[in-house]
Amino acid sequence: MLNLMLYGVVTAPDKKKGRGMKLSESDVKVFAKEKSIPIYQPEKVKGNTEFINIIKKINPDLICVVAYGKILPKEILDIPTKACINLHASLLPKYRGAAPIQWAVLNGDKETGVTTMYMDEKMDEGDIILQSKVTIGEYETTGELWEKLSHIGADLLVETIKQIEKGIAPRKKQSTDYSIAPMLSKDMAKIDFGKSITEIKNKIYGLNPIMGAYVIYEGKMIKIWQARILDNNESSDILQKNITEEIEPGTIIEADSKIGLYIKAKNGVLKVLEIQGEKAKKMPINDFLRGNKLETGIILK
Repeated sequence: MLNLMLYGVVTAPDKKKGRGMKLSESDVKVFAKEKSIPIYQPEKVKGNTEFINIIKKINPDLICVVAYGKILPKEILDIPTKACINLHASLLPKYRGAAPIQWAVLNGDKETGVTTMYMDEKMDEGDIILQSKVTIGEYETTGELWEKLSHIGADLLVETIKQIEKGIAPRKKQSTDYSIAPMLSKDMAKIDFGKSITEIKNKIYGLNPIMGAYVIYEGKMIKIWQARILDNNESSDILQKNITEEIEPGTIIEADSKIGLYIKAKNGVLKVLEIQGEKAKKMPINDFLRGNKLETGIILK
């Protein structure tokens, strides 16, 4: 039987954040301090003999990894008497890699989930233990999905540990039909209105709240945080403005504090709901338009 005493937690080193660049502790560290759990914060893991020897001295039955961001070397994987297990925020083998939640939203997936797996030396390629599926809402942000998966993932991890303790945890090889979820880059955040309206909507919600999808207006960056695809029955006033295929994608069709902001895309119209001007705060579109004038007919590039 496993000895379920928690010997310690490993988390990232404190980082400088904010305008004052003050050192900020991870949530894991804050929790561990509250519970008087030993904390380890190595700058690196691979080749860190001192840290590896600490783990060997602890001699754990089980190592659980959640969103740590580093690949553990074989020296550490071989230490626990039972296993090294990982909680990954996708239905493996789909979306191996650093940003599975973001890419599920960016790609417009209808469902995703969490997976517990036995770790090996390769990235997210270990045998599957348990999985749990969830539906992705049409207008669900990465942040909202992240929060939902964190609770489901915690429950799945606890169940996995219980099954390992009882000796009944399954082990299933991953198929070779996999996909990769690479880290996001800032250059992907700019909205291209030549893309389909669905792709634009997915980008807005996939990058919320990570970095925000943006447009450029008169040389300034404007981030769009919430938007909807205009329904044909939603606003006859807007639809009467001759929205045709001839209108160039990116054209501001309407920008009025009472009516809202509507932008033409390749095959539809985007209704903006929440926006953020350069060096300003996020705000509802009507509030933004009361203090900022956007010209109709302008084409956002």
